[in-house]
Amino acid sequence: MRHTILLIATLLAGAAHAQNIVSIDVPYVPTPEPVVEKMLEMARVDSNDVIYDLGSGDGRIVIAAAKKYGARGVGVEIDPQLIGEARDNAKAAGVADRVEFREGNLFEMDFSDATIVTLYLQRPLNLRLRPKLLRELKPGTRIVSHSFDMGDWAPADTARVEGRNIYYWVVPKSPPESH
Repeated sequence: MRHTILLIATLLAGAAHAQNIVSIDVPYVPTPEPVVEKMLEMARVDSNDVIYDLGSGDGRIVIAAAKKYGARGVGVEIDPQLIGEARDNAKAAGVADRVEFREGNLFEMDFSDATIVTLYLQRPLNLRLRPKLLRELKPGTRIVSHSFDMGDWAPADTARVEGRNIYYWVVPKSPPESH
């Protein structure tokens, strides 16, 4: 009986701890360079921009924005191994002074200073993230998503590169209505 109680207590403690661990909702799949280029073009990136890439992987989007346009970039990534790789890539590209990488849960990050947000998440995650984007980003902030839309929030523009969809929105003065 004593062992059973100990086992149950251990399992409950483990379950409580597991709830505090942030899971990786989206597998890492690198965005092809032609798609990165089109995303940055659609966002109209310039040297005054602060671009956040949510789920930044190896850092390629913010690195390209810094290198080609002189923008500042912040990559948000939950995987510490990818954070290390992204930092190494930024150094190799000569833009480590223009970009930073933050490890953590994107739902707990403050990215209110962004002028551009890029995403390559899955649709359910985009839909969960949408209220935070609309609540915290300033009107006029540009959002570009590789492959996945935001439900009934119609994009201002779309493109197709190498068979992949790209969606572009601008944060409005008042949130779009949901149906």
